[in-house]
Amino acid sequence: MAFEVAGKLHRIFPTEQKSASFTAREFVLEVQDGNYPQLIKFQAVQDRCALLDNFREGDQIKVAFDLRGREWNGKYLTNLNAWRIDKASGDSNAASSPAGNSGFPADPFPNYTDTPPAGMDDLPF
Repeated sequence: MAFEVAGKLHRIFPTEQKSASFTAREFVLEVQDGNYPQLIKFQAVQDRCALLDNFREGDQIKVAFDLRGREWNGKYLTNLNAWRIDKASGDSNAASSPAGNSGFPADPFPNYTDTPPAGMDDLPF
């Protein structure tokens, strides 16, 4: 599952060698959500650890990531695996799916007043 979110780069952790053949680097993104900002932890693995080298804490970025989950010793783990990081353009700070900012298509029922707009006549006779 691919998702995208924009926010402020809150914290970058050093790259960790998890095993002889596996490296991971975590970072935290601050995303505005109403009155309370959310601090969301992501990870970059293997060659994608270097994606963070071009950014500093406080930068506005956009992260493309996959949602991953697994079971380990009776515990269920969830990871947000970042696969692309870009400088953010504009003021977009909301999480989104490929369908748009809210994950839903645009409202098919626009807000009309009690009277239809002039020239809108849908009667067949």
